[in-house]
Amino acid sequence: MVTRTRFDDSDCPVARSVDAIGDWWSLLIVRDAFDGSRRFGEFQRSLGVAKNILTARLRTLVAGGVLESVPASDGSAYREYVLTPKGEALFPVIVALRQWGEGNSFVPGEAHSQLVDRRHGRPLRALEVLSADGRRLDPEDTTVHKVSAE
Repeated sequence: MVTRTRFDDSDCPVARSVDAIGDWWSLLIVRDAFDGSRRFGEFQRSLGVAKNILTARLRTLVAGGVLESVPASDGSAYREYVLTPKGEALFPVIVALRQWGEGNSFVPGEAHSQLVDRRHGRPLRALEVLSADGRRLDPEDTTVHKVSAE
């Protein structure tokens, strides 16, 4: 069996993030959690993923602090999965992936889902990367600096 390369000791935040939630099933589970899925069966029906894979991904997301397993809200013996604050902090990541997909993964006129503002029913404005003073930044406007350990 091939051992997965781990990045949990990398000094790169992108590598550590990918290590925590970087496979497609995990991101889709997080997406579904934002869309209201809470139970194993809901995730399984939505994703069509094999139960053993879903079980493994849910365990990893719980162990990583992205989801929390809690007693079912209806008082039954089931467990539910809810986003933690760490998981909720992934919202801009999911929105960015969704917006990138809307703009780059469909031909004009092709049917797809769209995230809309619940209050007004309109699509969201495209995410932008802004400087501390509010200027829009492009890749050429940024550079990576290493932060020393304290």
